Amino acid sequence: MIIHNIAPIYNSDSKILILGSFPSVKSREEAFFYAHKQNRFWKVLASVFDCDTPKSIEEKKALLINNHTALWDVVSSCEIQGSSDSSITNVEPNDISEILSKSNITCIFTNGKKADELYRKLLEEKTGVKSFCLPSTSPANAQWSLERLSDYWRDKISAALNN
Repeated sequence: MIIHNIAPIYNSDSKILILGSFPSVKSREEAFFYAHKQNRFWKVLASVFDCDTPKSIEEKKALLINNHTALWDVVSSCEIQGSSDSSITNVEPNDISEILSKSNITCIFTNGKKADELYRKLLEEKTGVKSFCLPSTSPANAQWSLERLSDYWRDKISAALNN
């Protein structure tokens, strides 16, 4: 069993929550989200919010907080081969109720199909909040270019933040 080792990022002003599935090997090593250089998450968010791509963990946290965005993962612990979402088994979900009760979350986005599948199966009934699946920022999702990902994410996130 591998335990999730990264705390959620949020504050009382957070309006949207982005949930991944489970941290990659690189993210677990660095103890922060989307640490693998090939993952496009931080580039996509920088494009969505029209700012420079953050480099440091502090810059990444600031990008999220300054844009009313919370970030965590669906899975608290699981068995996983490397960083492969498709190998995830024996899942224990994170308890996201604290984030929801201490923020103004109105929309939950999932980063990729596995995160969405796990959220719907393990958490949606408890939270009562439906998720919206965004295409994965993983480099394995080669059918989506950085520009196409950024445009799609921007449309969905902007709509959620402006409601």
